[in-house]
Parts: sequence; structure tokens; C-alpha cells
Amino acid sequence: MIRSVALTSLTSLFAIAYAQQAGTLVAETHPPLTWQTCNASGSCQNVAGSITLDADWRWLHETNSYGGCWGAGGWINPPCGPPNVCAQSCALEGADYSGTFGITTSGNALSLKYLTQGPSGPNVGSRVFLMASNTLYQTFKLKNREFRFDVDVSKVGCGVKSSLYFVGMDADGGIQKYPGNKAGAKYGTGYCDAKCPRNVRFINGEANTLNWYQVGPRWEGHVGSCCMEIDLWEGNSISNAFTHHPCQISEQYRCQDTECNEVCDKDGCDFNSYRNGATTFYGPGRTVNSNNKFTVITQFHTVDGTDTGTLSEIRRLYVQNGVVIQNSQLQLPGIGSYNSITENYCYCQKIAFNDPDYFSQYGGFQVDSALDKGLVLAMSISDDPDTNMLPLDGQWPLDSTGPGTARGTCPISLDYAETQAIQAANSVAFSNIKFGPINSY
Repeated sequence: MIRSVALTSLTSLFAIAYAQQAGTLVAETHPPLTWQTCNASGSCQNVAGSITLDADWRWLHETNSYGGCWGAGGWINPPCGPPNVCAQSCALEGADYSGTFGITTSGNALSLKYLTQGPSGPNVGSRVFLMASNTLYQTFKLKNREFRFDVDVSKVGCGVKSSLYFVGMDADGGIQKYPGNKAGAKYGTGYCDAKCPRNVRFINGEANTLNWYQVGPRWEGHVGSCCMEIDLWEGNSISNAFTHHPCQISEQYRCQDTECNEVCDKDGCDFNSYRNGATTFYGPGRTVNSNNKFTVITQFHTVDGTDTGTLSEIRRLYVQNGVVIQNSQLQLPGIGSYNSITENYCYCQKIAFNDPDYFSQYGGFQVDSALDKGLVLAMSISDDPDTNMLPLDGQWPLDSTGPGTARGTCPISLDYAETQAIQAANSVAFSNIKFGPINSY
């Protein structure tokens, strides 16, 4: 992704280098996004929120010049050698949300474009976080609560994924914990998820420069950023899934090398209706018709129905054209009937699909201290050069035809370059976010 900025000869505009910097060349103005909190009686109040762009999409330059710290091949050395030196030498800039990244808001609606032809070249995808203030992410405590939103994926096709999900990021982006981070949540720092991504540019206030190497079309460093992840929505017009990824940690954690494969359940326990055998439930013209906008409702039930009880079930409902649609049932012989994510469902599904049961290994529903702390809301649109999104909407693994391998109707022959060409005009719209007690609105 290529960033652009109007040039100036005033050296006083450059940030002074002491740590991972916030730049001064492009003003950071968070696009507003209204959402609602609701109470048990069904009354909802508007919240004047906003969004910020993830730091990994931002222009990163030397603090004392316009020289880049990051290029098509990853880190530029100099200035980016040792992690602390790079953090001291480089600054994150404000974002041109609509012009460069194809991100727009209007009232309670957010639109994300897949490909945007910006002033200095094309940008692919984006990720944004909901803000509580100019310097803090909005956090949500999900136990005994319900989260709903409207989504329009009619313009999201094969190989592209829209996502709305929660992660265990620090609310301030890591400023208090890590003195090397001076940019914070305002500039979208501190990202983590259950895959412990090793391509995050800055982790714990230091640049991820050591042992930076290419893995296929991607670049990775020797450290990753791990935390609990709950995917409320990963989908396009063909398939969708919601997934719980437990971790053996209660907050964001920096892993190293192979340790990054041993902290969280990267696969998670997923509910994809097509994968579970309900092949006519979701999609164009199906029961949930992805040609039109619909409402997604996710309920987080606890064992005792209280806000402090252990999470026991993640339940899904849809609403379209004023009609409540119950989630599909798992339709596989010999393992019972399930239409929500529970420990029994996860255990039985792993057996039926011959998948390793990392969900139980990493604690399942019993590991929920991150939920008590509160999770940050992320929304994105993306592709995947490694798998071309087949684990969501096609056949995966490619060399298997057993139960659970068919996840949608997208062709396995479509490659990554074809996806970018065919789906260039793709976009997703999220809107009408509401949060409150279960069945409160």
C-alpha cells in the first residue's frame, strides 16, 4: 500500500524521535460513527463514536525527513535496523480515509472498499477500530449481552472477506505498558489476534524488524502479537462464519518464532452453515439472502445468566425484511443437533470433521478472563494471498473431500491475481450497531 502526503520544506513539521512516533505531516481526523447502547427495557441511546485506521495501513516515514521506513519489500534499512532504533526513527501519519483507503462513514454506517486507487497508487483492503475517545478504543464486555449490526455484502464476492470481530487489544493501544509507543490508539497501534500475526509492523512499542523474511507473498518477523479473538462475522455474499478463538493469555502478548503457534487456537471453533451441511441456508436468494442487507445478532450466554458467569454459548440470529431467522442446524449424522457454539458443539464438530481439537486444548469457554477486561471492535475488508479465502467460501484443504471441507461454492481455480481483477469494485457496508442485554431490543 502506498501512502501520499503533500510535500513541504518546513523541517519543523517533522516529529522529534524518542520512540515509536506520531507524525505531524498529515492531521489525523477520525471519521465519526454513531452506534447505540440499549437497556433491558428496550430503550436505546446514541453514542457519538468514531473509527481509526490500523497502524499497519498508515504511511510510515523517517522522523526527520520524508524518507520511507517501509517499502514493497518490507523494512528499509537504514533507518530500520534494530527494533528500538527503528521505533525511534519512524513516525506514523494521519490517514486520508476516503481518498487513499476507500473508508467512509455516514451517521451509523461504515463503508469499506476492497481496492482503492489512491493519489499514489492502489490500496488493498483496510482495518478500522471503534473509538471511545480520540485516544482510546471502545471496549465491550460481552458476557450476558447481545451485539447486533446490519451488513450489506451484496458487493463482496469470492476471495474477498468482510469481517466484524472482537480482539483483546489494550484500550490505549499500548501506550501505558510500553514507553516505546507514543502513537497509541489514536493511530491504530496495538493490534493482536488469535493467529498471533507476525507481520504486524510494531509490537509492544518496538519495530518487528528482526529476522524479517518472505513467506510466499507475505512478509513476517520473528515476533507476533497474540490475544483472544471472537469473530462475529467473517463473510462475503457466498458464505459466512462466526468463530470463537480462545487463548492461554488474558491480554495482548508478544510471542517469538515457533512459540507463536502455541499461544492461541488459531483455527477456533467455527459455525459456517454451508460447512455444517446447510448448503441452502445462506447466499444469493437463500433463506438469508445475501443480495440484500440483513441484521446479524450474536448473543453471549453465561452458565448462570449473569454478567460474571462463565461463557457457555454463543448464539446467532438473523433478521431480514422484518422476519427473525433462526440459525441453521448442524446437519451431520451421528453427532446430535446444534445451531450455536457450545463446548459440546465444538467437541462434536472437531470429531466429525477430523480436525485437531485445539479449542479444548487452549481452554475453550473456560478461558474467558479477557472477556471480563473488555474487547475492542475491529471491522475490515481483506483478501488472502495464501489461500484466496477458500477456508471461508470454497473447498479447504484442497487435497481433501471429507466432511467439513466444503465451505462454499467458490471455485478453487480462482487465483489471487484473478480475485483482485474480478473483485476490484467490492465493498462492504456495516451499519446500525447496537449493544445491550440479551433480547433488549
